[in-house]
Amino acid sequence: MSMKTSNVKFKDRIKVQMKDDFMRKSVANAQTRMYANRQKAADKLGNWEEWREMGMDIRNHVLENLDYYLHQLSESVEKNGGQVFFAHTAEEATSYVESIIQAKNAKKVVKSKSMVTEEINLNHVIERNGCEVVETDLGEYILQVDDCDPPSHIVVPALHKNRYQIRDIFQEKIGYQGSEDPEELTRYVRDYIRHDFLEADIGITGCNFAVADSGTVTLVTNEGNARLATSLPKTHIAVMGMERIVPTFEELDIVISLLCRSAVGLPLTGYVTALTGPREDDQTDGPEEFHLVIVDNGRSDILGSEFRDILRCVRCAACVNTCPAYRHIGGQSYGSIYSGPIGAVLSPLLGGYDDFKDLPYACSLCKACHDVCPVKIPLSDLLLKHRQKMGEQKVTPLGERASVGVFNFINARPILWDTTVRVGATMASGLIRNGKLPVNMGAISEWTEARDLPTPDGQSFRSWFKKRK
Repeated sequence: MSMKTSNVKFKDRIKVQMKDDFMRKSVANAQTRMYANRQKAADKLGNWEEWREMGMDIRNHVLENLDYYLHQLSESVEKNGGQVFFAHTAEEATSYVESIIQAKNAKKVVKSKSMVTEEINLNHVIERNGCEVVETDLGEYILQVDDCDPPSHIVVPALHKNRYQIRDIFQEKIGYQGSEDPEELTRYVRDYIRHDFLEADIGITGCNFAVADSGTVTLVTNEGNARLATSLPKTHIAVMGMERIVPTFEELDIVISLLCRSAVGLPLTGYVTALTGPREDDQTDGPEEFHLVIVDNGRSDILGSEFRDILRCVRCAACVNTCPAYRHIGGQSYGSIYSGPIGAVLSPLLGGYDDFKDLPYACSLCKACHDVCPVKIPLSDLLLKHRQKMGEQKVTPLGERASVGVFNFINARPILWDTTVRVGATMASGLIRNGKLPVNMGAISEWTEARDLPTPDGQSFRSWFKKRK
């Protein structure tokens, strides 16, 4: 799976998702629950705004000194016996992993949940070498079994499926005969894939944060699969976005505290795993080889742009859990593995406007995401920057650019504006009938699909205001 998950037009995807009553109810319930849990965890921690400020400062410090910390991290990993590969592109990253698979003559790979491996379409590369890849995170496994269905949430990838759908998928694909009880479903899958951990030649994970001074890779998960995937196979490959670094364990403590509370509303997730290189001679478990693949894939360009703030992201999905747009259209409407406000900002940066030009408009600019982001990313401001850049680069339709140009021209001239408002109000009162215009064109036609226009009386607010004066 690559970052782009659909070739269907954005508005057509929305129409389909808006008709999915279960998905909308599931998303609404999940948002309500996760938002409430996050708030409780933040309140219990105390001084939440100070913690957010510390998180932002840590992430900004790393980005300002990223070259230093990348060099320090690579030296630390190599000192511990690991190998480091810097991949400028997705192709370089997947080619390196492919070379390891071929050198080991690997037949099976087990993976824990990783957004960056989906971003670079790593599974496809693994499979083209005749090597089986097994997603061991339960949510990712559900999607893999269901013919590689795209994820709908950064943290809860199978959020759009209910227990009955999952039961039916398992019955059809892996011979499940039990009930729709979540515990029974989970227990069956764990038993079903247990042998894969024992048979795997390579374990692949992402990396939530790498500690630069020790060369430690940390994984934040809710299941024990990541520990099995990194301790049983002889080779462990960790793939990380190059910005996912903290200087020391002291800063790691802060960002992990912010991440866990923001993502699942808990002081800690089920497992926080810290891995430092391959196993040593006196250790009984762990890989014999450790490889760290540090992926750029467009991040250097973002680092030097006005969008640099987005690289502070810790992938907690707090912005997704509070977004009213996501609440109604769901994650798969975005057509990207990154959904919600973070996806609307990041996807066009990594994937380009050709594929993701609609996403910056999937936002009401309510700024709710600003209030919950644990590292204070100004997401709606960045979405406005996208809209501005697309206008400057003439990515937006000619009609839209022309109408905005006319609006700006009129708005800058008070007398012309007053005249236009009066004439427009009078004309609208004669044209609107039963909430509709006789001819709908452009953006107004889409806007009126879901609502009726009020019948105007030919007056404007400005005329009322002048009368009051």
